[in-house]
Amino acid sequence: IVKDKINDSHRILIFSQFVSALSVVKEYLDSENIQTRLITGDTKAKDRIGICKEFNENEDIKVVLISLKAGGTGLNLTGADTVIHLDPWWNLAATNQASDRAHRIGQTRTVEIIKMIADNSVEERVIEIQNAKKELVEKVISDNAEAFESTTLALASAVIAMIPILVVYLVAQSKIIEGVANTGIKR
Repeated sequence: IVKDKINDSHRILIFSQFVSALSVVKEYLDSENIQTRLITGDTKAKDRIGICKEFNENEDIKVVLISLKAGGTGLNLTGADTVIHLDPWWNLAATNQASDRAHRIGQTRTVEIIKMIADNSVEERVIEIQNAKKELVEKVISDNAEAFESTTLALASAVIAMIPILVVYLVAQSKIIEGVANTGIKR
């Protein structure tokens, strides 16, 4: 996706909640001679502003990789017209806020948002829960008691169905974190 977008003259923001995932993507893009920048929680505020300015002004920098928590607020990255989320976060508002880094005053192009979701995955269940939560909020605002009740039941069912998958996910994450700790890569 990234190479195709770059070949079509697009510039990209890639978000993940996992710095280790961003490091892997950065290493690959660097090996392909694609200029990137990386913003994580360890990036100082002054440096973040510099990276944003450099990206917005330098067309040669094609991709900025950003940890979701570090990129949620305060960044203006209107040089991008494509946003890729490698993994969904439980909080839809945080994901949307991250996407908004490209939707700022001064943006002159349409921004495409891409979410990488595998079938039958934890990420797919997270998206289902996000959608149910969003629908629930809309129903609460609409003041329709019957719609509110059916949406609440759907949300509860989605959460309950996700429990076995979440257990497997958490076990896998703990093994990944152990492996990452042994390599020195930051999560």
